[in-house]
Amino acid sequence: MTPDAVGASPPALTFRAASFGYAGRPAIEGIDGTVRRGEALALVGPNGAGKSTLLKGIVGEAARLAGAVDLHGFAVRNLAYLPQQPEIDRSFPITAEEFAATGLWRRLGPWRRYGPGHRAELSEALARVGLGGHEGHLIGALSGGQMQRLLFARTLLQDAPLVLLDEPFTAIDARTEADLLGIVRAWREEGRTVIAALHDLGQVRAVFPTALLLARRAIAWGPTAEVLTPENLARAEGRPLPDAGAADAAETAALAALGSS
Repeated sequence: MTPDAVGASPPALTFRAASFGYAGRPAIEGIDGTVRRGEALALVGPNGAGKSTLLKGIVGEAARLAGAVDLHGFAVRNLAYLPQQPEIDRSFPITAEEFAATGLWRRLGPWRRYGPGHRAELSEALARVGLGGHEGHLIGALSGGQMQRLLFARTLLQDAPLVLLDEPFTAIDARTEADLLGIVRAWREEGRTVIAALHDLGQVRAVFPTALLLARRAIAWGPTAEVLTPENLARAEGRPLPDAGAADAAETAALAALGSS
C-alpha cells in the first residue's frame, strides 16, 4: 500500500492519553495518536522505553492505567501478536506443526482438531518461512533462527488484519532476517497494518515508513525520516542536544545505544 493510500485509509488503532504498566505502576504514559489501516509503524527507543509494554497493552497483557485504546471495530482476538522468544516455554513437548497450528485457534477454537485442509495451510506456512520438512521436530530442538521462523509461521496462520511484532529480528542470522523482512513487506503489500518494536534503525528506515520514538512517553511520531533525527534520538537517550557540527556523531552514538538495547 502506498503512503498516500495509507494516509487516506480509515484508522486501525487510536490511543487517547493511554498509559500502561504493571502492578499499578506505569511503564509508558500519555500516548496519543492514530495508526491507519495498512500502515507499517516501527516502535523505537532505548532499553526500557516501553516498546514491549505498548504492544502488550494493546493485546491486554499489560494493564491500561489511564486513557483509552480504540480498535475501531476490531476485537483483540482479530489481532496477531508475535512475542519475544524468551516468553515461549520451549521445554513443552510440542512439535513445530502443533505449535504453528495454534495460529488457527481464532478460526477453529482451541479444542477443535484441524483437518486435511488445515494441514495444507500448515505445510504452506512452514514452507513459506523455510521450515518445510520440520513439521515433526520438537520446538526445543530448533535453533533460535528456526524458532523465530516458526513464530512467523504461526502469525501467518492467524491471518489477521493487524499484526504486532515484538523484536522480531533479534539474534537471528542475516538470511533469516532477510526472509522474515520479506514477509513483513508482503503484509504491507496486502494492506495489513503492522506495528513492530525494533532496535535496528537501518531496518526501520528500509521497511517502516512511519515511526514512534519512545522513552516512557512519545518523543516523536510521524514519517520515519522526520522522527529519527539526531535531536530526537538525543532526547530519547536523555543526552544534550547536538549542535549542527556534531549531528553525525550524535546519530552514530544513538544508533549504537539503541542497537544494544
